[in-house]
Amino acid sequence: MLAKIAKPIAKLTDKYMPDPLLIVMLLTLVSFALALISSDHSPLALVQMWGGGISNLFTFAMQMLLVLVCGYLLATTPSVERGLNFVARRLNTPAKAVVVTTLVALLASWLNWGFGLVVGALFAKAVARFCRVDYRVLVASAYSGFIIWHGGLSGSIPLTIATPGHFAEQQIGLIDTSQTLFSTLNLALVIGLAVILPLLNYWLLPKPQDAVYVDAEQLQGDKETAQQNAAGNSLELARWPTATLGLLGLIYLGNSFYTGAQGLNLNTIIALFLFFALLLQPSTSALITQLNNAVRSGSGIVIQFPFYAGLMALMSQSGLAKDISEMFIALSDSTTLPIWSFLSAGLVNIFVPSGGGQWAVQAPLLLPAAQALEVPVSSVALAVAWGDAWTNLIQPFWAIPVLAIAGLKAKDIMGFCLIQLLASGLYIILLLALLA
Repeated sequence: MLAKIAKPIAKLTDKYMPDPLLIVMLLTLVSFALALISSDHSPLALVQMWGGGISNLFTFAMQMLLVLVCGYLLATTPSVERGLNFVARRLNTPAKAVVVTTLVALLASWLNWGFGLVVGALFAKAVARFCRVDYRVLVASAYSGFIIWHGGLSGSIPLTIATPGHFAEQQIGLIDTSQTLFSTLNLALVIGLAVILPLLNYWLLPKPQDAVYVDAEQLQGDKETAQQNAAGNSLELARWPTATLGLLGLIYLGNSFYTGAQGLNLNTIIALFLFFALLLQPSTSALITQLNNAVRSGSGIVIQFPFYAGLMALMSQSGLAKDISEMFIALSDSTTLPIWSFLSAGLVNIFVPSGGGQWAVQAPLLLPAAQALEVPVSSVALAVAWGDAWTNLIQPFWAIPVLAIAGLKAKDIMGFCLIQLLASGLYIILLLALLA
């Protein structure tokens, strides 16, 4: 049934959905128009807000590019490829392929959002080498696991309000993760989606005659040998330089984790990928070959993230994000505030795809409403967190690394992601109504 529904939607998105770069440009123009209508800011002032924000994500754009590149370098090491292939060979039916890929992506995203994006895509790519399965649904399954990240160990909003010195501490104090990440509500959301999404993705599989397959040879990448690149330079073919640096880096990280100097965050994930890649790549020449392949696949990140940074600045500084939140708050009462908070966060996330940035915009409005209506702040914070994660399913901003690794375009998976969005949204709203 779902496959029949997904078929025309997939065709429509394939035919009409623009490139993600054009999407952010159109979102920016829409935001300019709305800001001109709804605010007192002059056109020049809005341009200043937008232009001033463009540099805000330069660091983050480089981090995302490094996540992709270093994850790619690690995945293409002989030992990791053997490990992925060992598991992938056993997923010899489309049902197994889609269900296990979804579960792997869910678990990885629950541990850390950056880890989940890369691992899910790499695993899907490995599975497709050995199983004849619709590649679009397989990659969409890998991406669907990302919905769980804000209810996981790297969820920025729950961690922010549990950290001393956060911007709303005087108003709400510190809210321990036992009330958010490990609450009955959040655990029910996580466990429920871990059951619903694999089944949903299985039901999205089209009939064999309607499926889109990928040639396994396309997924092998550039097979030019390191020996050819090295042109006889024995040092470039030696393993010890990269292995030594990789080992030194892992010793450093291990000591940092042991002493508590560093935890698992985006920078340490990048470092782990890089140092393991150095340790496991067979030579400097092989590393450079795969590096060239990885950088080509990450080109979309370089140009799109600065535009999103400008869009986020325009939305927050012009008051548009505030206006959207106020509109939903006006509809709320003590029973429905978490639900409207979830929906407003989902809408704002289309324009401001940043959990921490979104909380900074919406919290000053939602927290007084929660206190006035006597709704637990933890429930509202979780609602915003899940709303932010929810519409990532149709927001190309976060799909860029996944698509770059998989070798697909956003329009290839967005038809399936739309159905995932609707099904997961209904479940989240139901639990917010029952448990928040």
